[in-house]
Amino acid sequence: MLGGGGLAAVNVYASATEGGWGGGPDQAATGQVRSAGVTTIDCPDVGSRLTSVPDDARADVDRELAALDQQTAAAYRQLQASAGQISQDPGAADGPIMNPLKEKRAAAIERIAAAVDRTGDRPEGLESLAACTLRPGQDGAGAGAGDAGQTTAAPATGGRQDGGQGQNGAGQAGAGQGGNGPVVSDYADITAVQPNAPAPPQRDGASRGTFTTECGVNANGLFNSDNVIVAPGVSNGAHHFHDYVGNQSNTAFASDDDLAKADTSCVDKGDRSTYYWPVVRLQNGKQERDAGAPGGGTEGNAGQIVTPKDVTLTFVGSPQGKVTAMPRLLRIITGDAKAFVNGPANANASWSCTGFEDRQLKDKYPLCPAGSDVVRTFRFQSCWDGRNIDSANHRTHVAFATPDGACPAGFQAIPQLVQRIVYDVKAPSLNDGGRTVPLFAVDSFPEQLHKPVTDHGDFINVFDEGLMREMVDCINSGRTCGPGGDSGATAAPSRSPGAGATDEPGGGASAEPSTSATASAEPGPGDTATAEPSSSAPAEEPRTDATTAPANTTKHGKPAEDGRRTEHADGDRRTEAGGGDANSGGTPATSSGSGGAGKTGRATGTSAAPAADGGGQPTAAQPTAAQPTAVQPEAPVAQPEPQAAGRGGLAETGADLWPAGIGVLLALAGLFMLLRAKRLTH
Repeated sequence: MLGGGGLAAVNVYASATEGGWGGGPDQAATGQVRSAGVTTIDCPDVGSRLTSVPDDARADVDRELAALDQQTAAAYRQLQASAGQISQDPGAADGPIMNPLKEKRAAAIERIAAAVDRTGDRPEGLESLAACTLRPGQDGAGAGAGDAGQTTAAPATGGRQDGGQGQNGAGQAGAGQGGNGPVVSDYADITAVQPNAPAPPQRDGASRGTFTTECGVNANGLFNSDNVIVAPGVSNGAHHFHDYVGNQSNTAFASDDDLAKADTSCVDKGDRSTYYWPVVRLQNGKQERDAGAPGGGTEGNAGQIVTPKDVTLTFVGSPQGKVTAMPRLLRIITGDAKAFVNGPANANASWSCTGFEDRQLKDKYPLCPAGSDVVRTFRFQSCWDGRNIDSANHRTHVAFATPDGACPAGFQAIPQLVQRIVYDVKAPSLNDGGRTVPLFAVDSFPEQLHKPVTDHGDFINVFDEGLMREMVDCINSGRTCGPGGDSGATAAPSRSPGAGATDEPGGGASAEPSTSATASAEPGPGDTATAEPSSSAPAEEPRTDATTAPANTTKHGKPAEDGRRTEHADGDRRTEAGGGDANSGGTPATSSGSGGAGKTGRATGTSAAPAADGGGQPTAAQPTAAQPTAVQPEAPVAQPEPQAAGRGGLAETGADLWPAGIGVLLALAGLFMLLRAKRLTH
C-alpha cells in the first residue's frame, strides 16, 4: 500500500514515538519503541512521491510499483536465508542482496519515470529512492519489562524466557513464526493502558445519524493476496492475505463492471461495496491452504486464519454539518501496510478489547483479560475532494477532518466508514513464546514483520445510488438506520467517554465481555493438525430460545425482503439471508457467532448486530476525524431458531421414544405381577 514518506533507517525508531503511535504505559518514559531481534529491509516508498500521474500511465506505474514490492519481498527472503552469516557481518549482504536490489529498483523507477514522461511531466528525484538499507534488530532475549528501551509486556504473562522465539521460529531473538515476527514488545496489557479515546466534538447542525450495513464475517472463507486498488492486474500484489466481505468478485483483475455486477454478502443487496483487511492468524503451526503459496507461508504469513466473531460496518456523519453522497466506485485506503519502515504518518488502525474500548493502541496488539475479546477498529477518511474517485498514490483525493471535525479547504464531508472487527482470541503466553497459547498477528508484507502499526483497511463504494441517497438522508436527519434499526429513531446527544465502555463511536463502546469458547481455541504444544480454514465457532450451549411470530423488520425504512433477523439465547443477533451462496470460490465454513457448533454460515448470512464503535482515531501525525454519537439500533423481535442439521430425523425420534417405551414395559410388568399374586392367594 502507498503512503507515508520513505524515512531513513536512522530516524525510524524515534519516529515511532514522535509520530504518535501510542502504546504501553512505559513508552512515554523511555521515548523509544524498538524492534527486537529481526533484521529487515527498509526501502523508500516510491508511490508516496507520485501524487500526479496521467491516466494513460496509471496501469504501467501500478505494475512497476508492484514490481518494487516483489523485489523487496524477494530480497527479504534472501536475507532470512542468510540470517546467521549477516548477523555476524552485516556487510555480507551487500554483494548478494542489497546491491542487486538497488539495481533492480533503479530499473523499475526509470520505467516509472519514462511512463509518466510519455504523457506528462517526468517526475524528478525518484532516482534517489533506489537504494535500500538494512535495519538490524536488537539482540535481546527477554524484550520484557526490564529492558529500558522497549515497551513492557503484560505483567501477568511476563517476558519471554525462550529467547523470544515463537513457534516454528528461525532462531532469531524475538522472532515469531517463520523468523519474521511478531515479538513480545508488540503486545501490551490493555488494563495497563490509560483511557485515551477522545470525546467527539459536536456542533449545531451536525449530521448525527448512523447507517449500518451487515455483510457477514467472511464465514465462507473468501481470501486472496491481491489488492485491486493498489495493484490492479497484478496477482499477489499485496503479499499478504485479506478477508473480504461485501462484494464477492474481489481479485486483482476485477473491473468496475465486474464489481457492479457481482454478488454480495451484504444483507441489503443494494450494497455491493468491497470491504477488506489483512487476516489475523494464530501462530500455532497450522498448515492453512496458503501454507506454500505466495502471500501466505512463502512470505512469512503462516498459521491458522481466524474468522472474526463480529464485523460491524457503520457510516457516521460530520460533527460540523451535513454530509454529501460518496461518488460511486470511490476508493479509500486507511492505514499504511508499510508503516513499520515508512513511519506512522498514515498509520490509522486501533486495537483494543471489549469492555476497554476507551483505551486504544496504535502500535501494539492488546492482551485482553479473560472474557474479553480483541477489537480492531478502522476509521476511514471522511472528506472528499469533490472530483476524483482515486488518486495516483490512492490518498490525496480523500482526507481526514481536522480535530474540530471540519474538512480541509476544497474538500467536502462524506459519510465516514467505521469498521469494527471482533476476534475471540486469548492473550498469548509470552513467557514461553506462544507455545501454550499462540501469538496472534495480522498478515503483512514480509519485511514489515507483522507489526500492528502496519494494519490497514480498504473500501470501494459500490452502493446503489438510491441506497446511497437513503444513507445520506438518514445520517443528515439524525436517524439510526440499517438492518434491525429503527429508521425513525433520533440519535442521542454526545457524551464524554468514561473509564469503561460507552455507546459513542470513539467513546469506548463495546458489548459485554464474551465468554464463548471458539473452534480456534489454542492447541497444546505440538498441535499441527491440518484442516481447511474455518471460523472460530462458539461451543455448543443449551438452547432456551422461544419461538415467536416473524417480526416485521425494516431495512432503511423498507420492509425486509432479503433476510430475516434471529435473536439467540446467547444474545447474538444476526441476519440469515436468502439467495444462493455468495462465495465465488471459497469453501463454506462454520460461521463464527452462529450460536452453536455445527451451524454453517454463508457470506450472505452471519453478522452480529450493530454495535457502537471503539473509536480508533488517526495518529497525531495527521488530523483527527471527530465523530458524532452513534446509537444502538433497537433489538428486533426474536425469530425462530434455525434447526441444526440432522434435527427431526429418525435417530432423534427414536431417542425421544425410548423413555416412553421403557415406561410402558415397566407398567405391563407391574400389572402382570399383581395378577399373578392374586391367583396365588386364591
